[in-house]
Amino acid sequence: MKKKMSARQKSEFFWGWIFILPTMLGLIVLNIYPMINTVFQSFYKTGDFGKGNVFVGLKNYEKVLGDTEVWQALWNTVKYAIVEVPVSVVIALLLAVLLNKKLKGRSAFRTIFFLPMVVAPAAIAMVWKWLYNSNFGLINNVFHIKVNWISNPSLSIFSIAIIGIWSVLGYNMVLFLAGLQEVPRDYYEAAEIDGANGLNKLLHITIPLISPTIFFVIVTRIIGAMQVFDLIYMMIDLNNPAWKKTESLVFLFYKYSFEQSKKGYGATVVVVLLVVILILTVIQLIGQKKWVHYE
Repeated sequence: MKKKMSARQKSEFFWGWIFILPTMLGLIVLNIYPMINTVFQSFYKTGDFGKGNVFVGLKNYEKVLGDTEVWQALWNTVKYAIVEVPVSVVIALLLAVLLNKKLKGRSAFRTIFFLPMVVAPAAIAMVWKWLYNSNFGLINNVFHIKVNWISNPSLSIFSIAIIGIWSVLGYNMVLFLAGLQEVPRDYYEAAEIDGANGLNKLLHITIPLISPTIFFVIVTRIIGAMQVFDLIYMMIDLNNPAWKKTESLVFLFYKYSFEQSKKGYGATVVVVLLVVILILTVIQLIGQKKWVHYE
């Protein structure tokens, strides 16, 4: 016989749903529905203002697979992620370990490193454009070099990746700091008694114990890096000779969907990106069983 809910349980059930309803509605309206609609549009040649759509089946996907611009954009995106993700994770982890210790001005340092996360992207682009300027930029003048950081096709994507690293360091660091708070001090004290140095404690205590946090940061950073758009949009203009070597898949989606009004083809590009991200995430979920410790 099913137990009848008490008045308190009914109240908690009702108010629980009331509190999560706005988030659920936002998730459905802003995330789930657009995602389903994007997949749906990828099978159509879309008309103007959402009217006159023509079903074309898999033709958009056939065209994408044979489009050299799409493959170049995918390679550009992968190169950005290869640089940004591991470097930002390693530096953020080292900073978190350092700032987790008793250090004078620790709170100020934490704030300074987190500031790029709250700065407007337009301001970031303006500052870094000045730093990278080949004629009067600070970097070239300080080191007395002549490097075209943004206009050199073989260098530009890595220059943008450096900005990405700088932008996400604070966020990654805060996540690592949260993980470090859960590591018992007893482990470090026992290791010190056994004569372990700082590197040994980092490799054999810190990293294994916060491996779930490291795994979470890596997964989310790969997803974020594969969706890079704003930095490229603001740093590279159409007249830049490095344009094709920095164009990402999301930028390609923007160009097809909003500049050329090919929303069906643009949706196909995004679905391809979604599949790539899913594959990378599944590989990480399988691989994490060998190095992530949840005990």
